[in-house]
Amino acid sequence: MQDRAAKTRRQLIQSAAEVFGRSGFAGSSIGQICALAGVSQGALHFHFRNKRALGEAVESAAAEILCRITAPDPHAQHAQYAQHAQHAPLQLLVDISHRLVRRVCQDPVLRAGFGLAHDAAWGSGSVLWPLWRDRVRGLLTAARHQGSLAPGVDIDEVVATVTAVTAGVEGLERGRNCPPSASAMTPFWRLVLPQLTAEGVRDRIDPTGSGVALAVEPPAPDWRFDDWPVSEGCATAPAGREVCCVP
Repeated sequence: MQDRAAKTRRQLIQSAAEVFGRSGFAGSSIGQICALAGVSQGALHFHFRNKRALGEAVESAAAEILCRITAPDPHAQHAQYAQHAQHAPLQLLVDISHRLVRRVCQDPVLRAGFGLAHDAAWGSGSVLWPLWRDRVRGLLTAARHQGSLAPGVDIDEVVATVTAVTAGVEGLERGRNCPPSASAMTPFWRLVLPQLTAEGVRDRIDPTGSGVALAVEPPAPDWRFDDWPVSEGCATAPAGREVCCVP
């Protein structure tokens, strides 16, 4: 029974994400979501009190996906990537920007989460962009401590620039209906990395993304936001919602 309830909840979140993506929050109805999910409205209201609560669940699930994309998995099968992240924070920043753009096209829940952030009818504040900015800032700070940043680099300015560029690319990719461009972020990194990186590090950062990142990234169908273990670090979202992130 619990497995069936979990499956229904997952179907409703997935279906709501697809309907929100097509019609926006205001243009979506409970009936459309239920029809796509293949469940009754009674089943929906068993899990979610209204469309707003369902939208919050979509946004929280998208934030969990974002956390998984942008932080190395602490489990044994990804130890290589965790080590890679520890020793090369700037390369990890490049890698996860590519991963983010790819996943926006591949995952309707992530796409809808970012879509709600731009939806005037939603109006509850963005959950995903603060998480992304914090991750960018953390990696840049680690790079500074490591000595990988060029002298005089202003971390606040770089965070703002990376966020603005990924927001623009995310919006373009979200509206293109996929498949994503494998090199969507590459021109930006080719332009920025020479000014961002210290001289001894410059030639070691690949603007197209590293082989380590590609080796550990699972195929899109293997990403299941409801099956992931709860991690130790959590970020609090607006309205008291919590999304769990790998620290």
